[in-house]
Amino acid sequence: MINSKRIAQRFTAFAEIDSVSREEAGIARALKESLEKMGAQVFMDGVAEKVGGNCGNLVARFKGSVSCTPILLSGHMDTVEPGRGVKVTFKEGTFVSDGTTILGSDDKSALAIILEVMDVIIENNLPCPPIDIVFTVCEEIGLLGAKNFDLSMIDARIGYILDSTDTEGIVTRAPCANRFTIKIHGKDAHAGAFPERGINAIAVAARAISSIEWGRLDHETTSNVGQIQGGRATNIVPELVTLQGEVRSHDPQKLKDVTERICKAFHGAADHFMNQQTGFKGLPRVEIDVEEEFPATNIANDHPVVTLARQAAKNLGKNLECKTVGGGADANVFFGKGIVTGVLGTGMTDVHTVRESIRLEDMEKTAFLILEILRLHAVGTCLE
Repeated sequence: MINSKRIAQRFTAFAEIDSVSREEAGIARALKESLEKMGAQVFMDGVAEKVGGNCGNLVARFKGSVSCTPILLSGHMDTVEPGRGVKVTFKEGTFVSDGTTILGSDDKSALAIILEVMDVIIENNLPCPPIDIVFTVCEEIGLLGAKNFDLSMIDARIGYILDSTDTEGIVTRAPCANRFTIKIHGKDAHAGAFPERGINAIAVAARAISSIEWGRLDHETTSNVGQIQGGRATNIVPELVTLQGEVRSHDPQKLKDVTERICKAFHGAADHFMNQQTGFKGLPRVEIDVEEEFPATNIANDHPVVTLARQAAKNLGKNLECKTVGGGADANVFFGKGIVTGVLGTGMTDVHTVRESIRLEDMEKTAFLILEILRLHAVGTCLE
């Protein structure tokens, strides 16, 4: 029933529509047109203004043909850079770009698969549960579309997001994360003539950074400083340094503890320099801003979202393994808002690089899996 040619044509068309984060209007128009032709109720939310983009999250609702709990299907419309002017090549069953851009299978493979599944259901008059489709914006720059999504726009409280690589896995555990921004205020001075009149903010930052363990802290916790900006010239003692980083953990208490340890280290470094200086009232000074990046996802292996997907895979002769990952996705945000969504793979590889690729066969596999999940649900394997 799955139309391979249609998946290929649709994916190619979608991939060649520019839709880097905050510029998803073009792909949203194409999706809206297709979904409306299928008979869905389609609308866009007001998130564009909140995220500074040209487009909001796109929502499509299918009433379904059977009475059971609605299911959410979701993917994101935006891509990373370099994502402009994508030219798709299909060779030996695999899609690639021309090597100057990403391909965009993250996450346009999801868009093509979900639309193909709905086409098959409609064409074959298959039993169908109520389905809410949400295509989000700005996933790649902080899950902004999902974070600002109004849940009152949909009825589904369970479902599946297509935004992973492994076609034989369902992501059930993903970490929570904090993002931190730290500003260290020192005092400028001429570095050659009067360095003693300054307080080197970079030196304060270096002392703090060197006192902290970074990287993989244990099997479920990581921390990282990803950006450092500071200084104006080699002959000026730098008066300001700004650092940005993150902490991730599958354990919320560990997340809290590591975040606090980082904050304490920077305050401690500032205190050390303050004790070494005289005449610099209140300097060096540290400002720390910590915000929750996303909550954790933790779906029990016996949750209906998992058991339904695994049964569907079994019916297709596949084994679907529960997966723990170190990255965040829209699923984390939805889980934190009370919507349980397992993350399924589409087969995309080397994402966020110009070497990105995806096989048509893998997209077909995922389409068959989603189709079987919906069939099982519609004929009686209802999620409660």
